[in-house]
Amino acid sequence: MRTHGTSGLHAGRRAIALAAAALAILFATTATSAEARQFGQLGAVAKKAQEVHAAWNISDADEQQLGAAVSQKIRERYGVVQDEAVTRYVSLVGMVLAQATSRPNLAWKFIVLDTDGVNAFAAPGGYVHITRGALGLMSSESELADVLAHEITHVTEKHTIAAIRKGNMVQFGANQSSVTADSALFQKLIDKTTELVLLGFGRADELEADQKGIRLANSVGYAPGGLGEFLKRLSDRNKGSSAKQGLFASHPEMQERLDKLSKQIASEHLASTATLQDRYRKFISYTATPQSEIATVTGGAAGLTGGGETKKDDAKKDEPPPKKKGFGLGGLLAPGPSEKKSAEVTGSAAARGADTELGAKGGPVKTIVVVNVTPADIAAFKKEGNLK
Repeated sequence: MRTHGTSGLHAGRRAIALAAAALAILFATTATSAEARQFGQLGAVAKKAQEVHAAWNISDADEQQLGAAVSQKIRERYGVVQDEAVTRYVSLVGMVLAQATSRPNLAWKFIVLDTDGVNAFAAPGGYVHITRGALGLMSSESELADVLAHEITHVTEKHTIAAIRKGNMVQFGANQSSVTADSALFQKLIDKTTELVLLGFGRADELEADQKGIRLANSVGYAPGGLGEFLKRLSDRNKGSSAKQGLFASHPEMQERLDKLSKQIASEHLASTATLQDRYRKFISYTATPQSEIATVTGGAAGLTGGGETKKDDAKKDEPPPKKKGFGLGGLLAPGPSEKKSAEVTGSAAARGADTELGAKGGPVKTIVVVNVTPADIAAFKKEGNLK
């Protein structure tokens, strides 16, 4: 596997097709009589909606192109850990899992974000991000595998693409011939998709990612209980906060998740046992920063803006993240919060309901770390860990 930047963003026709499809989502189910007259008749509206829906059967290359641009936004926000050994290790765990999925041929990339916040993000096309803070909170390779498997499932099940489609993004009317990879409209699509990825998915998608994720991890030999162990530790970390934080922010209620995981492990007889704590500690030496000591950044939609200097006396500017909403025409074309407000770094502590994990300050280096993982490397890694 070779990780790289976003040079594919300018792939011309694929970008035009992707952007045009995204910009053509039609409000067919809510068309007013005036809108119907504008298109001639309701039948014409329905026909156009069907054509647009068909256009959303985008290729893996198109999906990867959008994911590359979203990943770049995430890396710009949080920075990237510049440690090849750590990146290679996380990539090996991720590739063992990815190769056992229904989409093994995606150009999978596993990126360690340089931030104290405990989080993980899956962008379309195979871009999986996990934070240094999350690695510091884990204690075994099975926990890492189970969390990565959860994020991988968001990609294999195309949860981001489905969420964009369900959001009825924009009314048809843009001139498709004017849409390019560098157009303002396509950049708005990237921004909105990044916001969706950072704020998380709906309850059904998260539960599906839990269910299929531990099933995937178990299938290659990892103990499926790793996800539950990590979530319990995360729950303890979150007890002192006034609002849901990081991986809590958009996920189902924690006890519901833990109960469902336990029942699934028992009913499906998921009995793999590899935890590999020693190998994990051989490569990962981070420790989690207490939530109350994390310096945060506010300003911008879902924290898309950059960093700055820490101001410990500015806690009053901590704000909760914006609520998820549909991708309406006005929201897509109007300037977003990231364009209206410059970033501000605030003091530590999860004060006034702010999402400290999501808003955590990022590192200064944004460059993706390039690693090469061969099939032979994956086979050797599996053999060493007694994986399947």
